[in-house]
Amino acid sequence: MRVLVTGATGYVGRAVVPELRFRGWDVICPAQRLHEPFDATGVDAVVHLAALGNVRESFQQPLRYYEVNVGGTLNLLSALDGHRVVLASTAGVYGAPLDQPITEDCPRAPSSPYAASKAAAEDLLAWTAASGRIGGTVLRLFNAAGGGDTDTSRVITRLVGAAAGEVPGFEVFGDGSAVRDFVHVRDIASAVAIALENCEVGESAVYNVGACAASVNDVLAAVERVTGRAVDVTRRPAHPGEVRELRADTSRLRALGWKPEHSTLDEIVSDQWLASAPGSGRGR
Repeated sequence: MRVLVTGATGYVGRAVVPELRFRGWDVICPAQRLHEPFDATGVDAVVHLAALGNVRESFQQPLRYYEVNVGGTLNLLSALDGHRVVLASTAGVYGAPLDQPITEDCPRAPSSPYAASKAAAEDLLAWTAASGRIGGTVLRLFNAAGGGDTDTSRVITRLVGAAAGEVPGFEVFGDGSAVRDFVHVRDIASAVAIALENCEVGESAVYNVGACAASVNDVLAAVERVTGRAVDVTRRPAHPGEVRELRADTSRLRALGWKPEHSTLDEIVSDQWLASAPGSGRGR
């Protein structure tokens, strides 16, 4: 079975490709841009990871985010017929729901152009599946972490970078009790594989992918515990309207047999530290 992976060289893609190969898939990693025509000849399935993903940037460039994330998905789906498709989306499509943990049936309320563009891509996938043209599965990823991430806008990556001396300290807004749901990128990869194996043409499904609910204070303590280094922290007032808690209900995905194997907080932090600590080739 052959699967085409868009975004194969990105952060999540670098974990997904070896996982799929381990499970016996023949993986094709396309190098073309999303606006270029796709050739799906001889391909049985597609894992669509390629997208723009910077929330702050999306407020400044909403048209570009829709062009790439929605237009690119439209271009891809137009080339498919009879294929299984897994789309990486974001928990950001939920906005800030009051009920926790968040289930897949929670109404979507995206609060950024990025999240809105992913919600639109989800709709494209679902309607195309409903037409019988493809099978479509959406994975709503919570906070990906570990695996040598380089995006210091992410809390674990930035805190580990601060401990390694790669970034200048860390700002905590509010009392640090806000909770987010983290998941190791390797567990995301296994979720992609399981979703692909359970995808059927003419049907669509949505699954949350999260694993470890932890506060900013919890993450800070784990980083200092694992690295043995104190992090220079600056405390600032909480942002107005800060979301206090975002936790994933993953029972639907677990019913398919998925189980996070690498997503304890200490393991995520340790994995990130090994990739960024002095002597590893990245740190000082």
